[in-house]
Amino acid sequence: MIQIKKVNTDNDLKEFIAFPYNLYKNCKQYVPDMKQDMQNLVNPHKNPALSFCKYQLFLAYKENAVVGRVMAIINPRANETWHSKYVRFGYIDFIDDIKVSEKLLDTVAKWGRKHGMTMIQGPMGFTDYDKEGMLIDDFDLTGSMATIYNYPYYKEHMETLGYTKEADWISVRVKIPQSLPPRFERIAKIIKDKYNLTVTTIPKSQMYGKSGHEVFHLLNKAYTPLFGFTPFDEAQINALLKQYVPLLNYKMMPLVYNDKKELIGVAITLPSLSRALQKSKGQLWPFGWFHLLKALKWHYEDTVELMLIGVRPDYHGLGVNSLFFEHLFKVCTGLGFKYAETCPQLETNLKELSQWKDLNPQYVKPRRCWKKEI
Repeated sequence: MIQIKKVNTDNDLKEFIAFPYNLYKNCKQYVPDMKQDMQNLVNPHKNPALSFCKYQLFLAYKENAVVGRVMAIINPRANETWHSKYVRFGYIDFIDDIKVSEKLLDTVAKWGRKHGMTMIQGPMGFTDYDKEGMLIDDFDLTGSMATIYNYPYYKEHMETLGYTKEADWISVRVKIPQSLPPRFERIAKIIKDKYNLTVTTIPKSQMYGKSGHEVFHLLNKAYTPLFGFTPFDEAQINALLKQYVPLLNYKMMPLVYNDKKELIGVAITLPSLSRALQKSKGQLWPFGWFHLLKALKWHYEDTVELMLIGVRPDYHGLGVNSLFFEHLFKVCTGLGFKYAETCPQLETNLKELSQWKDLNPQYVKPRRCWKKEI
């Protein structure tokens, strides 16, 4: 018999956080979350989204052992923006037992109906900078810091339980060429000259102040039309800057300004931390910090992750992305990277996906947001 329990105590939370480490302990592709990050996710002093989102964590038990977990989330800002009544499920993991996954999702649906929701969707987080999208193929490829990895049977469970596709994302992986295709260099020069654009970088220290807020205000404008997105407020921006600026290499974050010194484009990239996170086993202490610092400073993995690219809407379609490619090509080849991989891109974002065509791209790791009426 499957029993569902609300997570109400510190011990419950420890079990919630620990479950995927046990479920995936023999999985070479799984990249764990840092346990501290998971604790911060449900700490109102660390996660400003909790000031307006409702949530509840649940654990599933079978014969007194944890066999699944899920988080139920209601983001009223997103529902208002998209004129919807969605309860989200996120951070879902379960053993290969359809009764477990069914019980977890039914619990989220029931919780959502109690709060007036009419649809369930997921996996989604509190915001778009949380992990989202269930992996539906390429299970043999190693995961990443910014994405969900799950076993193949997850997809089978969702289909059996009557969930359907709402949106799909896909990542783009390219081998960094020995020389940049001439088209990128040509377009970059034309764009810089025609629109008086400047590509530059800034020290990390400046990101904590005005410059960091400018970056996120730009991303708000760039991402507003995309599926499920809601703009970040100042408290959320401050929290994101505090969390991610320490990881940045300023050389790998080109900024584009126009002749009025207005920020019109940004690309944020990081060395892959997949192997470092696997070695850390989700803990900074006693040696996790060393593996992460090594991957960020001393011995890069062979892949660079393109975390975020944003261009101000009135500059869309002008070739601004060519400026990012030109800058990052020089930096990444200089640092010895062999591959580049994007974070998930909506499959419907054809302009974004088509820009890679000259680099012989692989479209990998498709992932899905599921939905169902409740």
